[in-house]
Amino acid sequence: MSRVQLALRVPDLQAAITFYSKLFDAEPAKLRDGYANFAIAEPPLKLVLFQGEPGEDTCMDHLGVEVATTDKVQATTAHLADAGLATREENDTTCCYALQDKVWVQGPGSERWEVYVVKADAPAPAAPPQSACCAGSAQVKEAATAGSCC
Repeated sequence: MSRVQLALRVPDLQAAITFYSKLFDAEPAKLRDGYANFAIAEPPLKLVLFQGEPGEDTCMDHLGVEVATTDKVQATTAHLADAGLATREENDTTCCYALQDKVWVQGPGSERWEVYVVKADAPAPAAPPQSACCAGSAQVKEAATAGSCC
């Protein structure tokens, strides 16, 4: 099964958890310090929430597609390359409290997309995600194209 992922940076993680629990009538599948994710069956959605800066608006961090196997990630990587899109692969990487294989691609509006498989749970993120996801600075865009984890 595949599902779309929406990763948001939110100013108040607990308020966002409460809101999205009510919206989707679901509890988080994973809760960690500054992080929560929901594995929503209907509509098929992986909703990821990162603690952002208090007082800032919620913003999109990145988009993704969760797939069931590494073979699907590899097939997507080949498809994207055949279509002429620049990709960046990450295998056996720790991200979002999980061991993952993934491929990144950037859309025409600088939106970051990942296609990934979760291979195992991890006790910690690889590194804290950057908090300036919504800013338009060159430094943030550079970090985004470098593909900072989740």
